[in-house]
Amino acid sequence: MQLQERINAFVKLGDFLRQFSNQDISKAENIEFNDIFFDGFKHLLKIAQEHNGWFTLENIQFALKSWSDALTLENLNKWVKPYNIEETPPKQVAIIMAGNIPLVGFHDFLSVLIIGHRVLVKQSSNDKHLLPFLAKYLEYVAPKFKGHIVFTEEKLEGFDAVIATGSDNTARYFEYYFKGKPSIIRNNRNSVAILSGNETTDDLKNLSEDIFRYYGLGCRNVSKIFVPKGYKFDSFFESIYHWNPIINKAKYANNYDYNKAVYLMSEFDMLENGFFMIKEDQSFASPIATLFYEYYENLDQLKVILETKKEQIQCIVSKGFNENEIAFGATQKPQLWDYADDVDSIEFLLAI
Repeated sequence: MQLQERINAFVKLGDFLRQFSNQDISKAENIEFNDIFFDGFKHLLKIAQEHNGWFTLENIQFALKSWSDALTLENLNKWVKPYNIEETPPKQVAIIMAGNIPLVGFHDFLSVLIIGHRVLVKQSSNDKHLLPFLAKYLEYVAPKFKGHIVFTEEKLEGFDAVIATGSDNTARYFEYYFKGKPSIIRNNRNSVAILSGNETTDDLKNLSEDIFRYYGLGCRNVSKIFVPKGYKFDSFFESIYHWNPIINKAKYANNYDYNKAVYLMSEFDMLENGFFMIKEDQSFASPIATLFYEYYENLDQLKVILETKKEQIQCIVSKGFNENEIAFGATQKPQLWDYADDVDSIEFLLAI
């Protein structure tokens, strides 16, 4: 299959996903194989929710919209244009996927196939329904993909390279286990925001999207903010209050109650508003329903500190802090060329 054929197949997948990306799921005209796949995928959304309580319909649809927006002809062509993608004998690339948010491993899956390699997928048990269905749709719109996509729950064997995502502990295991293979190994990372105190209400409302989307479970979710000495949190709490219905979700409420009890019993200082807590803490990874914060006195000093800890940070959200910053509200809307951990997976895949 030629590169443009592969691109066209993913464009058709994006068209298919677009039907499910809004609150009103509706069957569109002129979508290839819709009669075969539409009802099945609509039912699968319910199964995914029942299987994983964190995968609400709202969050699944947010992920589907993000991917339908990304999988356009313009975006895919722009993404691959800088690379010299030659049609060479395909390699077998294993992907070990995380399951913290819906379709979190899709970018790796897409990258392997767009290059022309074969993909061997080991999914997380938390997110095992959506991707195999979408892979089957790809095989219908581009039959040459058949034999290039394999899902397994067994021990990975017969692969030439691996992309594996997990916790800090599993990453160490991956590094040992795959030390003889070309690999990208990803571990825990978190995202931070830098506030100056001059943010508008809209800025802070947008930041709340970075904090609460997917319940804060993604590595691109902001789990910690840095604020100037003497910062008053009144405007911050007012700007995030529209997220208060999140406390009606049982899994979130259970975590909120548990973490609040721990903080109270430990006599930790924290601020809370009935559905969310903020706590001064030097760590980057905050529990669900909690945001850590830390004061700074000098932005230049803060830049130095964050540079020394860049291996723990996925995104920096700010306005005018540094050249690689991400705008408020944009962490969960990455482009195809926004690579996890700043590791260019296409360059890696072309080199194996």
